[in-house]
Amino acid sequence: MPLPPEQPAPAHLHRARQTAESFGTDAQRYDRARPSYPDALVARIVDGIPAPDVLDVGCGTGIAARQFQAAGCTVLGVEPDARMAGFAQSRGVQVEVATFEAWEPAGRTFDALVAAQSWHWVDPVAGAVKAARVLRPHGRLAIFGHVFEPPAEVAEPFAAACRRVAPDSPFSNLPARRSLETYQAGYAQIADKVRGTGQFDEPEQWRFDWEQSCTRGQWLDLLPTTGGLTRLRPDQLAEVLGAVGHAIDALGGRFTMHYTTLAATAVRAGAP
Repeated sequence: MPLPPEQPAPAHLHRARQTAESFGTDAQRYDRARPSYPDALVARIVDGIPAPDVLDVGCGTGIAARQFQAAGCTVLGVEPDARMAGFAQSRGVQVEVATFEAWEPAGRTFDALVAAQSWHWVDPVAGAVKAARVLRPHGRLAIFGHVFEPPAEVAEPFAAACRRVAPDSPFSNLPARRSLETYQAGYAQIADKVRGTGQFDEPEQWRFDWEQSCTRGQWLDLLPTTGGLTRLRPDQLAEVLGAVGHAIDALGGRFTMHYTTLAATAVRAGAP
């Protein structure tokens, strides 16, 4: 999809603050439409940490945070968009409003630092260094997100409509669909930055495959929450959604979305 990748992106993307902080335009829709994360991923993180104190970087509306709370963790979110933070707080998540780079831990440390669908908005070098600073020895850094690649019958009309309504967007030149290997390469780049701190054991990449039946209404509800569309004018957004809706109608009003959730993860090295 020609959007800011929902997975790792070029190293400069974290500087696009207007887009990075545009998701709170409709926080309620974001929370309703965005998928949660595989239970197996959450369990694997929780089962492997020394204690249940979790820092959620770029927590958004708290989708992942609530999953970790349900798994028995105490979660603190850090979120730059006050609107998203307010929604998360209304759902029982403690949140401090700041970018991760500017956030002050005030001596606090954690057993896990997670970033769900958000690390591409963090400076990749400074973020890895700060993650090491706030993790306790043997704590886990886990950066993860979904691959959003619908079938070509949906992706291609979407890409064409985006190029038509927003030809100057930096995302309009992306292909309609990207290969899984492209996303995996992005996670390998994250692992390299983590490795480069010298503060972590050897990073790992995890993969979780799953699928979900998606109706026309569900997909059109989700699309406006993605970075390439959050800043479009209402008429531009309507044109994109109209093209996608027509494509899904041609498929019978629904399609099967094949998701892959990828993670780059590493354990904070113990004291020498």
